[in-house]
Amino acid sequence: MSSSYIETEIQKVVSSEEYPKNISLASAWIIAHFKGINIKIYDMQDSSSLCDYNIIASAENTTQARAMIDEIIKNLKPQNLDIISLEGMSDAEWILLDMGDVIIHIFQEISRDVFDLDSLWHKFDQVTIPQEYYFGQAPEVKKEEDSGLNYF
Repeated sequence: MSSSYIETEIQKVVSSEEYPKNISLASAWIIAHFKGINIKIYDMQDSSSLCDYNIIASAENTTQARAMIDEIIKNLKPQNLDIISLEGMSDAEWILLDMGDVIIHIFQEISRDVFDLDSLWHKFDQVTIPQEYYFGQAPEVKKEEDSGLNYF
């Protein structure tokens, strides 16, 4: 994926919302484009002094999880964000990226089931992630008539 494409798209997302929601959505965009699964953004603004948004997602392997975090850091640091803490990069079963108002958790699926943060935060509102953030959404294809024309 082209770096300039990512930068352009992240800039669109960041400018479309207020801080820190824009950072959460930009992070979700990156995770989705790196084929993260089961992405959730929990809105904690009214109930936690720790952060405003928690993002949870799953990666299919450790390389994918590390790539997601690396890309988030690379593209969001220019937005004047401080990386307060980065934990779990060595084994990548659970990577935690703390950017102050936004905390990102990238899990391997089995670790996500073990720690089960989803059930801990299930009562909090979730931010809707726009469908167009997900990579590979193919447009609907019109079916041609099955007349045999253009068979060869």
